[in-house]
Amino acid sequence: MTDEELDRYARHIVLRQFGGAGQQRLKAARIAVVGAGGIGSAVIPALAGAGVGRLTIIDGDTVELSNLQRQPLYRSDQVGEGKSVLAGKFVNALNPFVDVVVISCRIDADNATELLAGHDLILDGTDNFATRLIVSDTAVRLGIPLVSAAAAQFQGQVGLFRGHVAGAPCYRCFVGDAFDADDCDTCAEQGVLGALVGTVGQYAALVAIRAIVGIEPDAAGKLFLFDGAALEWRTMRLPADPECKACG
Repeated sequence: MTDEELDRYARHIVLRQFGGAGQQRLKAARIAVVGAGGIGSAVIPALAGAGVGRLTIIDGDTVELSNLQRQPLYRSDQVGEGKSVLAGKFVNALNPFVDVVVISCRIDADNATELLAGHDLILDGTDNFATRLIVSDTAVRLGIPLVSAAAAQFQGQVGLFRGHVAGAPCYRCFVGDAFDADDCDTCAEQGVLGALVGTVGQYAALVAIRAIVGIEPDAAGKLFLFDGAALEWRTMRLPADPECKACG
């Protein structure tokens, strides 16, 4: 690392569980963030500031005025502009040592393998089961750990999944063959607390950093649930589904 990097990451390097070796692991890491919305707005600055070597940002949406309540990555004068491009510019301005790759399209079953291959970890902050299951199944197939994060109303959840490892659950083990019904309630109808989304996104970034650096204990197979109304965290252990069509 250069002298500037040593100064930039000094607060990491002095941590006993982290040190220079941990920072070097972050510098060598390639992380794909799927979704630059509410979760992504907290995850992307956290990972970029931490010094992840290559950050791939995948999102085909544009900024809407209603996003700004929970997506502080964007400003009022950027409404209508592409989220992934704006997020990439933010990363470049924050940390010139991060190689940022911007992909301005929606991930789907046809392009997921191409977009996600070659990464060390995937962080999914999308808002629908169809996309989440595509990302999860692709992560299992490619042998890449997945951090999945979601938030709605006052509730948030974060999990680390290593479905490619024998006996470990994947995201599909957790939700089964979930789908988004045509009459499914949306964030616009149910509402979501902006600060809660940021809390969940930062927590997801922490889980991702721990996984890359190798801080014990490993969080894989656990689901972390946050109740923003009660201000309480609780943890569930998730079993692998032997009949899961992705990892069983």
